Amino acid sequence: GYPFLARTRSNAPQPIADIFFKIGQEVAELEKYQSDIKQHPGLMKGHLPFLGELLLGHLRYGTQGKNNVEFCHPFIKRNLIPGRNLALAGNFNLVNTEELFDLVNVNPGEFQKQSDLAAMMEVIHHFLVKEDEVSPNAPDLSKVLRKAAPLFDGGFHIGGLIGNGHSFVLRDAHGIRPAYYYINEEVIVAASERAAIRTTFNVGENEVLELMPGQALIVDDAGVHRIEQILEPKERRACSFERIYFSRGSDEKIYRERIALGHHLSRTVLDNINHDLKNTIFSYIPNTAEVAFFGLVKGMEEYLNKIKVERILSWGKDFTPDKLEEMVNRKIRQEKIAIKDVKLRTFITEDASRNEMVQHVYDITYGTVRRGEDTLVVIDDSIVRGTTLKQSIVRMLARLQPKKIIVVSSAPQIRYPDCYGIDMSKLGDFIAFRAAVELLKERNMEDVLTKALEEIKELQRNNQLHVRNVVRDIYHPFTPEDISNKIAQLITPAEVNVPVQVIYQTIEDLHDSCPTNTGDWYFTGNYPTPGGNRVCNKAFLNYMEGRNVRGY
Repeated sequence: GYPFLARTRSNAPQPIADIFFKIGQEVAELEKYQSDIKQHPGLMKGHLPFLGELLLGHLRYGTQGKNNVEFCHPFIKRNLIPGRNLALAGNFNLVNTEELFDLVNVNPGEFQKQSDLAAMMEVIHHFLVKEDEVSPNAPDLSKVLRKAAPLFDGGFHIGGLIGNGHSFVLRDAHGIRPAYYYINEEVIVAASERAAIRTTFNVGENEVLELMPGQALIVDDAGVHRIEQILEPKERRACSFERIYFSRGSDEKIYRERIALGHHLSRTVLDNINHDLKNTIFSYIPNTAEVAFFGLVKGMEEYLNKIKVERILSWGKDFTPDKLEEMVNRKIRQEKIAIKDVKLRTFITEDASRNEMVQHVYDITYGTVRRGEDTLVVIDDSIVRGTTLKQSIVRMLARLQPKKIIVVSSAPQIRYPDCYGIDMSKLGDFIAFRAAVELLKERNMEDVLTKALEEIKELQRNNQLHVRNVVRDIYHPFTPEDISNKIAQLITPAEVNVPVQVIYQTIEDLHDSCPTNTGDWYFTGNYPTPGGNRVCNKAFLNYMEGRNVRGY
């Protein structure tokens, strides 16, 4: 017979086009028998798998460094009974997948072991089946979710479809992952990004609502919806990295926040160029840093305009039209220095090809810098591994022979692993962590590493890894500037003679820029759930013992 839930997935270079091509082929097959079938979509109902009332899609972002098609959401759990078919997709990571499999007595295969979604699916399906036994084909999804959701340790925003036409969207209690929805008389839609809904349905900002922490949007087979509080809301710790880098900059709130991130950095940059705007060029690393760049330049313009006013007032009446015109026409020097040659976000490139690809992603605009005179300031949204900077950007910028290169990060130093849905899981990958370790070695303080390792092993023996984030001790002996200066050394290739400096956003200015997204554990080590400390400590253990694996 026909399955209750149809699915197509792709990990092709152009996956969206590939998926629509496959679906288009099915339509083309029908057109062989009725050439005008596209004009009568109602006639295709029942003949096309994807002409249904419930649709669930997902843009795969590999949080395990793997992009095999088997890892693509949605996952489906099939059953002969309609109400026991379940499809799930979501943006998240869980830190207790092993415990979840144990809870429902499932012995996972090799593939399932690596999948947070597979574990979540087994748990939800377990309670869905029990509910279906009580209320055949009419399960109360709020009951199912209230039993399943408290078992998940992590940040999540998930969508689910049931084979009988019911559906739901659920957000974690801390609101770590973003979730929005829009409802009118024709559609009920939920997504991770407000801008995606606004663009698709052409609606105003206030028409798209935020699904609050711990809430679920539940829709029955008749299209009747309700909002249920599934988990008791906890301290809001929405992910700030979403605002810095991950989410679409076309969202008006995110756009303003990225402007603010750049603006906050302007004072520090001015101090480090000795307020010499005449001999400084500003640029950005394409493409997600562009908005923060506008904010940085805005801060520079405010300073320059203030200086213009002060200078003109100091002249009194002692000036010529030419002198006044020269002062008024002074501008911040902006150039598009770095060019992204490949339409590729290196952050998301599979681990296996990262280093080879990075060298070929960026190019530079020649003839923009006065050799040996101009300081070159480039802003990036964040510096995670430092791979792109060292392998490509710094090396390329140095070819322009500026007096100095200053790399500015709109995000603070990324010091700790993320375990809630962003692929930053190995401590040894982080340039900030490597900088701290190098400083400990230089200052003969390697006993700090040894003590941390011993304490973590003791915590592990007592099953107490969640109690304290021991990795914070690694950074304790150093100021943020110490770490930044060492990072500057680490990202400078041996053959580059141009001085390189790195300036990071402060934690305080981050929170001032992004006031509603206070989740900052990758910067501060302050995790919202107990599993975060456990993951961080395990990541350090893996690093010290030479295991190149995730801490969860």
